[in-house]
Amino acid sequence: MRAKTVLPAVAMTAVSMVLTLAVVVMWLGTAVPWPVALVVGLGIDGGWLATLAYERRLAAQGDHNRAVTAVGWSFGILAAGVLVAHALTAEHSAGAWLAVAWLPIAAKALWLVHAMWERTALTPVALDAIRGIQQEARDEAAVARARLRAEAATEETRLTAVTEAGARVARVQAKTAQTLSSAWSTLETARAGEETGRALTSVTARVTPGVTPRWELPVWGPSEPLTSRSLEAAPALTDEALDVIVDEIRTSETPALSYREMAARFRAAGHSASEVRLRAAWKRVA
Repeated sequence: MRAKTVLPAVAMTAVSMVLTLAVVVMWLGTAVPWPVALVVGLGIDGGWLATLAYERRLAAQGDHNRAVTAVGWSFGILAAGVLVAHALTAEHSAGAWLAVAWLPIAAKALWLVHAMWERTALTPVALDAIRGIQQEARDEAAVARARLRAEAATEETRLTAVTEAGARVARVQAKTAQTLSSAWSTLETARAGEETGRALTSVTARVTPGVTPRWELPVWGPSEPLTSRSLEAAPALTDEALDVIVDEIRTSETPALSYREMAARFRAAGHSASEVRLRAAWKRVA
């Protein structure tokens, strides 16, 4: 993994140094002796390479020096400036020389990327742990999604079953109501018939003398439920009075009576209370 960032930086550095040296020798060789131009080119490349080596040494120690970094970038900008100046003064292929003038800056940028990679690099053990955590999170998310889908499908099935059952109950109730309506209609027709009524009156008179000759149909219709007030005609006992009565009946024998025995004796004594209140009183005293 380290070679993926360091090899491009090394290659770019070598190309930019060779190109800078060649440009300096060709450009300044016409104005000064070529050994002087060679020394200038080697000075630029050597200064850049020296600062780069020192930066790499500091990076290996986990340190950083802004002054060294600034000097390194200065040499890179100087080399790029030499290439740009040569491209602008060249009589032939100026565009081609200008197109490669960015190579020193690009080499410095690649070394910067490599340094950032080194600062963020992790050991294989840490990478394996991170991959394990990510895989565990993906597994938990997949299980949660599957559970939600299964619960949704189950709820949909339950609602469908309840709806179908309700529809069947409604159909049965409608059919039963229709049957009862037909039966009541038949009974009404029989009761209203003159011959049928006469025959029924005759039979009824002989079996049960003195009853009304005309028989009536039973009432078929909505009925009102009994209220708690009608169920308990006597005044309702307070909780304190009810507790006293329940405790007296429960402890009237030894061992104490069970709830069923106490409830039976409570009703037999003429007391009145709902089952809920009676059981609550039993829990309070027992």
